Amino acid sequence: MPHPYLDAPRPLAFAHRGGAAAGDENTEAAFARAVAMGYRYVETDVHATSDGVPVVIHDAGLDRVAGTAARVEDLTWADLATVRVGGESAVPRLDDVLDAWPAIRFNIDVKADAVVVPAVDAVRRTGAEDRVLLASFADARLARVRALGGDRIATSLGMRSTARLWMAASVGWPLRLPTSVVAAQIPVRHGRVTVLTARFLAYLHRLGLAVHVWTIDDPEEIIRLLDMGVDGIMTDRLEILRDVYAARGLWVA
Repeated sequence: MPHPYLDAPRPLAFAHRGGAAAGDENTEAAFARAVAMGYRYVETDVHATSDGVPVVIHDAGLDRVAGTAARVEDLTWADLATVRVGGESAVPRLDDVLDAWPAIRFNIDVKADAVVVPAVDAVRRTGAEDRVLLASFADARLARVRALGGDRIATSLGMRSTARLWMAASVGWPLRLPTSVVAAQIPVRHGRVTVLTARFLAYLHRLGLAVHVWTIDDPEEIIRLLDMGVDGIMTDRLEILRDVYAARGLWVA
């Protein structure tokens, strides 16, 4: 049986950071906008404050999103909560976001070692184990996530594991994966290397993994990936992905 996180009609449509092309990202307003458009999967990121509160933000610092040079890890939650953009909180807590949208599934990129324990605790505290996937580029960080979260919380693959699978696919070697791994979340290309090939996609599917591709904003590329048979696409441009899916009868709001 698939993990409950993947128990939805495919291909999945992910609102990357809530739809970053709209001008804001990883805010409650961005998530609300994505949900109002019909998105049921939201990609986001987490860091931890100095007092161990997991908060939703991509960057380690606040300069890009709030115009201040402060770093999240140097601020307490009480201090961070005072940072405002347009009168609204610039950086929400992870548990508040999970509580606010109990029917939405969140793909959460664990951005730092310090947030591993707080993030897993927040997922458990809010009862969100079945609707969260924890991801990271760092394989060691994901190993800690799996040790803490067990099989109940879905995970994806780090960069080294993905590279190992890509090489194994070229020769057809079978590889065993941790049982919580339910998806490979990959770019189409990494530098000069084409990551998503037909062979690699077929290999990942034989391993029982869903294949989610990031971050795709071009409608022709979306169509090409759907024709290849990917299981999900992440986008910053919510209207474009929605309209392509709808035109093909794939939009399930």
